Amino acid sequence: MSEERTYKLAVLIDADNAQPSIVEGLLAEIAKYGTANVKRIYGDWTLPALKGWKEVLLECSIQPIQQFGYTSGKNATDSAMIIDAMDLLYTGKFDGFCIVSSDSDFTKLASRIREAGLVVYGFGEKKTPKAFVSACDKFIYTEVLRSKDDRADQIKRKTTAELKKDTQLVNLLRNAVEASSDDSGWAHLASVGSNIAKQSPEFDPRNYGYRKLGELAAATKLFLVEERAVGDGPSKAVYLKDKRKK
Repeated sequence: MSEERTYKLAVLIDADNAQPSIVEGLLAEIAKYGTANVKRIYGDWTLPALKGWKEVLLECSIQPIQQFGYTSGKNATDSAMIIDAMDLLYTGKFDGFCIVSSDSDFTKLASRIREAGLVVYGFGEKKTPKAFVSACDKFIYTEVLRSKDDRADQIKRKTTAELKKDTQLVNLLRNAVEASSDDSGWAHLASVGSNIAKQSPEFDPRNYGYRKLGELAAATKLFLVEERAVGDGPSKAVYLKDKRKK
């Protein structure tokens, strides 16, 4: 039996636009997608504002890249990140990039990397401009990655009533189930998730206070949820069906 391929990822962090409280959750999230062969963080390390990052870099084996701010009003850190990203891209050694920033300056970089056939995972706060979010294959809001004891905006689980009022969410879920369903109207949860990812890179059940897509879909009470056995083993697959199509 051949071993499952491990995707090689380059992780580039904009220290000016990310908080050290996300680092543990960030690295755990990245591990879901592959191995971080390169981990670099960019900033002017002579500034006291980055002191929090200095305390976690050694522990997490993240390489700090010094970038002085040569001109007031110009972000030299962004330029250094972009140059390094292109150098790494041209090596041909990576399957994807993780860009950690809430800055729209990385929109073109994300698009260029995807044009080369590599996957781009973006990480940033909810204030991140839509252009950068849409340029990534998947975008994770860092609010869901912060350590519990340092989470400024605790993500509260939305109620069924609140979820039903979210027209964008309801339409996204229903359209994905419809596109993934068979003739009987049932859709495999994994296919629904894949369809959603293509439509909305920033979608994440955790943004609504739920760990998984199945939990979120069930909480809306808009779908029938059915578990089916997979083969003769204990594994089960989850299927969804729009209640309007009973």
